[in-house]
Amino acid sequence: MNSSEPDVSGLKEKPREAQTTQSPAQMNATYQQPLLLNWIAYRTIVRKEIRRFLRIWVQTITPPAINAVLYLLIFGGLIGSRIRDMGGVPYLDFIMPGIIMMGIIINSYANVSSSFFSAKFQRNIEEMLVSPVSNYTILAGFVTGGVCRGLLVGLVVSVVALGITQIAPVSILLTLLVAVMTAVLFSLGGLINAVYARNFDEISIIPNFVLTPLTYLGGIFYSINMLPEFWQGVSRFNPILYMINGFRYGILGVSDIPIVQTFIVLLAFIAVFAGIAIFLLNKGVGIKH
Repeated sequence: MNSSEPDVSGLKEKPREAQTTQSPAQMNATYQQPLLLNWIAYRTIVRKEIRRFLRIWVQTITPPAINAVLYLLIFGGLIGSRIRDMGGVPYLDFIMPGIIMMGIIINSYANVSSSFFSAKFQRNIEEMLVSPVSNYTILAGFVTGGVCRGLLVGLVVSVVALGITQIAPVSILLTLLVAVMTAVLFSLGGLINAVYARNFDEISIIPNFVLTPLTYLGGIFYSINMLPEFWQGVSRFNPILYMINGFRYGILGVSDIPIVQTFIVLLAFIAVFAGIAIFLLNKGVGIKH
């Protein structure tokens, strides 16, 4: 029977030889094209992040839209009907940009903080850090995912708001620029929070006890010109005040803060947060054990 069996020894050797000759070539080609390598990694991370929050859209997209309707109906419809115009515009129109911005801030932050911590908890992030992919690419991928979720929520809330109030942006470019920069800033903040978080409970501390109070005190429902001079000065230390007013200026053309100051604050915080985030990734703080 042995003599009737075909000799397959040569067939078995060829794939092995092909594998040993092709693998180094492929690896060299990959390492010689770092831009292509990092682009593929960036695209993969962004795709994963988008699929992640779209897969559970009932939890990530729907609640902000429902909250926006409640805010607009209660504060804008019921209470706002008894309040005079604010900043020269109807009260319902005045609070709408702030409610949209609140959705962008909270969701861009929450997306990155939860996703990055999950990757850290499951030890997936360690594989990324030891790969030939740049830490800047990893950071950009997670931040882009947070920006996409924040802007998508902002778009959904805007569509819902247009069913209640009829307004059109004064400057679409300015509105989008402030929205994107704000989403980038809080995506970076979410990543920093995830790096230091030791469990899932610590992820919710910043949104619940820092972001939410600062957002409500950032001029969503009122103009700081209504406050005494001392509290106006205190309010100016709240960075979210600048973002909400910059976004309101792009939509309504009114603001309590000069638009130049809005961009100065945004650029400064983005630079600081990005520097901290890349430093933490390079050092492996809270990641490498």
